[in-house]
Amino acid sequence: MFSRDHAAQAAGMVVEQVALGSATVTMTVRKDMVNGHDICHGGYMALLCDTAFAYACNACNQNTVASGFSIEILAPARLGDTLVAVGVEQAQRGRSGVYDIKLTNQHGDIIALFRGKSARIAGEVLPSANHA
Repeated sequence: MFSRDHAAQAAGMVVEQVALGSATVTMTVRKDMVNGHDICHGGYMALLCDTAFAYACNACNQNTVASGFSIEILAPARLGDTLVAVGVEQAQRGRSGVYDIKLTNQHGDIIALFRGKSARIAGEVLPSANHA
C-alpha cells in the first residue's frame, strides 16, 4: 500500500509497524510543514494520524476508507520534532469500524488525539494468494 501512498511519501512518513487492527507511522516536522506561528500546521498532524488510521484499518487486507474523523490538538509540534502516530482499532462491526490514534512527539508528550470511522468497500489491498 505504501508504494501507492504518494501523500505519505511526500510528507516523509515512515510506516514503522502494521498488525491486525493497529499501525504506527512516524514523521519529522520539516520547515515546509511549519505555519506562520512557527509550529507544525494542524493539517500535517491530521495527515499523519489519518495515515496511521488507514494502515490500521486496511491491515486485514480488505479495502477500507475513512467515513469521517475528528482530531483534538492538545499541544504544538515544532520544527525538527519526530511525531509518532499509533493507531488502534476500538470496534469493528460489519463494514464499519472505529479507530483511535494517539499522536506524540519524540519525548512521548501527547500532541493530539484522533478518532477515525472506517467503511469497508469492495476489493482487497493486495491480491490474496488464492486468487493467483
